[in-house]
Amino acid sequence: MMRKYFGTDGIRGTVGQFPITPEFVLKLAWAAGKVLVNKKGSERGTVIIGKDTRISGYMFESVLEAGLTAAGVNSLLVGPMPTPAVAYLTRTFRADAAIVISASHNPFYDNGIKFFSEDGTKLPDEIELEIEAMLDQELVTLSSESLGKAYRIDDAAARYIEFCKASVPNDFSLKGKKIVVDCAHGAAYHIAPHVFEELGAEIIAMGVSPNGLNINQECGATDTQALAAKVLSEQADLGIALDGDADRVMMIDNKGNLINGDQLILLIAEAAQSKGRLQGGVVGTLMTNMAVENRLKSLEIPFVRAKVGDRYVMEALKTNGWTLGGESSGHVICLEHNTTGDGIIAALQVLRTLFEQEIDLYAWAQQNPLFPQSLVNVRVADAQRALNSSQLTEAIKSAEHQLAGQGRVLIRASGTEPLVRVMVEAQDQAVAKRKAQEIAALVT
Repeated sequence: MMRKYFGTDGIRGTVGQFPITPEFVLKLAWAAGKVLVNKKGSERGTVIIGKDTRISGYMFESVLEAGLTAAGVNSLLVGPMPTPAVAYLTRTFRADAAIVISASHNPFYDNGIKFFSEDGTKLPDEIELEIEAMLDQELVTLSSESLGKAYRIDDAAARYIEFCKASVPNDFSLKGKKIVVDCAHGAAYHIAPHVFEELGAEIIAMGVSPNGLNINQECGATDTQALAAKVLSEQADLGIALDGDADRVMMIDNKGNLINGDQLILLIAEAAQSKGRLQGGVVGTLMTNMAVENRLKSLEIPFVRAKVGDRYVMEALKTNGWTLGGESSGHVICLEHNTTGDGIIAALQVLRTLFEQEIDLYAWAQQNPLFPQSLVNVRVADAQRALNSSQLTEAIKSAEHQLAGQGRVLIRASGTEPLVRVMVEAQDQAVAKRKAQEIAALVT
């Protein structure tokens, strides 16, 4: 059965355009309350509501609270909070579910609604379908004595800071290290700098002045140029870039080079294996660089590819009983520490690895180069129509024939935006770029 509203990561779109409207989100909260809480038979369930820093979060926080209240469900409001923090708080407060108001790495004029189960994991498809079915029902407000209530949790940030610090050993210290932390003017602005500072590092903070409109704007995990420049000018040991809801992380070495999610996962996996901490293998995606796959194979670490999207990485991890996986975009999932991608915790695992092995990020990356990839995003009105083009199919076959087993071509529709993503990977960067541009021009 096809989903009408839910994508690969909740429901997302432009604010004011259906379904990202107050009217729809109000009914969505009511429907979710009915499905996630009331069907369990609990007298009055509880749902945590968190958000990032975009201006529309105020509006959607209010209507979510109203919808849940009408369904007889209590709300715990935690304010601006990283998505992985909300997953953690759902478990620690024994809540029935959680809702995050965020469009992650998208610009401020977009927003979205993500759901977590009582275990702090993304909802399975069948639950999302139940919520969509409930949306077809008439919204009925319970009688006054049965309505839910709302409470604000004032110490949520402090709880999460301590949770992050607990993911590394007690004797782990960042004393003597200078680190630049870019919070993308997003949900981690009041959390991430404190985590690393309390572990002993000298912190230069960027992207910590959200105004509702500047989230992800020329900063954070999706635009690391300013961070790279700051690392160089401050002569810092490295830089850490989070996205708007802090479930992604990218890093910058002391020479100003970008270290992406693929590399961070490989670094963690290598160290975990050497210390006997790695459980099973590693889950990547269709976008994972071929060099990472080859390196894992040489280490005899099992590796599988999932569809793009952290929910699919999570499914593969559960299927295989493994704990480490993620995406080149910076979603890094360390299941031994949290139930979803967590930018701060992933960064801590990388730092732990670097200092345990007494290497710096630049030296490690030089020893583990990636195959050049060229990625072109093409904005289209109908992604599926573009993908079904016979001309595109022939162009892909031709490119793969010319690469002759020395690279890959991957064309896919974005799960969160009206885009067709064209990726070509080859041992020669010029070849990868030329082939990607040729195919992208055809899609356009």
